[in-house]
Amino acid sequence: MTVTDDRKAIENVVQSYLDGLHEGDATKIAGAFHPTSALTSISETGELAITPRDVWLDNVRNRQSPKQRGLSRHDEVLSIDLVGPTMAYVKLKCAIPPRFFTDQLSLLKIDGRWQVAQKVFMTELRE
Repeated sequence: MTVTDDRKAIENVVQSYLDGLHEGDATKIAGAFHPTSALTSISETGELAITPRDVWLDNVRNRQSPKQRGLSRHDEVLSIDLVGPTMAYVKLKCAIPPRFFTDQLSLLKIDGRWQVAQKVFMTELRE
């Protein structure tokens, strides 16, 4: 696989994540994230919050999607850093208004397939 092929594969993983987030499609999101992955952020109380992937996916399944709510998309991939043949970082912005997110995704190429191994994010509330 060439660097161009890897970059395209990473872009596809990120697009699947963003589409799944907007559509509330936990299956699409699960396909982008490794089963052992987690989401890490600072909670509203200032504490470190780590959410396992499957807990997050249950939340996605049990809420009305941004698409169902008629919310517009705010997706923007800011950078893709292909560090080497098995590691990449993606920085992006997305939103479920009034929450706007900046995500840093760590991807690993596992068994020949790019997957998000870790998501670290921050949230901003906007009116």
